[in-house]
Amino acid sequence: MRLLTTLLYLFCSSVAVLQTGLQLKIDEFFEAPGHTNNWAVLVCTSRFWFNYRHVSNVLSLYHSIKRLGIPDSNIIVMLAEDVPCNPRNPKPGTCFNAPGGLNLYDWNIEVDYRGNEVTVENFIRVLTGRHVESEPRSRRMLSDHQSNVLVYLTGHGGDSFLKFQDAQELTNFDLGQTVQAMFEDNRYHEMFVIADTCRSESMYEYITAPRVLSTSSSLTHEESYSYDLDYDVGVFVIDRYTHFTLDFMNSQVQGLNSSASMQQYLDSCPKSQCLSTVGVKQDYYDKDPTRVRVTDFFGSARILSFFNEEIDLESDW
Repeated sequence: MRLLTTLLYLFCSSVAVLQTGLQLKIDEFFEAPGHTNNWAVLVCTSRFWFNYRHVSNVLSLYHSIKRLGIPDSNIIVMLAEDVPCNPRNPKPGTCFNAPGGLNLYDWNIEVDYRGNEVTVENFIRVLTGRHVESEPRSRRMLSDHQSNVLVYLTGHGGDSFLKFQDAQELTNFDLGQTVQAMFEDNRYHEMFVIADTCRSESMYEYITAPRVLSTSSSLTHEESYSYDLDYDVGVFVIDRYTHFTLDFMNSQVQGLNSSASMQQYLDSCPKSQCLSTVGVKQDYYDKDPTRVRVTDFFGSARILSFFNEEIDLESDW
């Protein structure tokens, strides 16, 4: 019996050593992250009930990054359409990304800008930090030179523009200038920009600031497509790009130590699934995406401070 116990102990120890060695090799393969905190700006620019899926896109990504540790204090959510309160919603107070799925609009969600507050001006103010003095701290992105920033845009777009509220347009030049202003003001360490619209490749044409990786759900001459039609709700409830990239996130990225790479994320919606071609711009991003963890942008970095000295908890009581 003692011999069996000894052999079992040696076996378990060997497995632990092998796992540790494998983890060290994985850690050495990836680029060392240079950021200490993460921020995300998630924007749905579309109004009206038939654009339900754009709200769902944002809420789906919102829950995905919260699962990986980015807190509400570091997420700015902008929803132009209040789907849960729309009188056409047969299930008031809810929003789904799949028929029979889970409610995305639960008690645990925080929306920072909604309805008429979702404007080009407010979006640019959030990214650049150039708010009016009275703007609450909770609606500001308080990033710095050690922040990795994720920006996700979904709505209706065309060649070189993204519509806001069917009344305004954010042009690719506006977006490029905004990111440049962020770089000059030390408001990010690295950025990942996602444009999920028709002809969305055009949106990052003028982004030339350093350390910015950009992707799109379609090329400049292509449309983007919706995915799931919920017959109870009566509209499509998610777009193809968001559906398949989130499917990748949920299946391949289980925690902050996941070995999934940004390149795998960029490849997660091939044309056979998206029906459009995913665009990528990495001219000004100096890392190889195969050696960057997905969680560098979709997870949360934390600074941990360790204290060795003893603390007397009774002296002040």
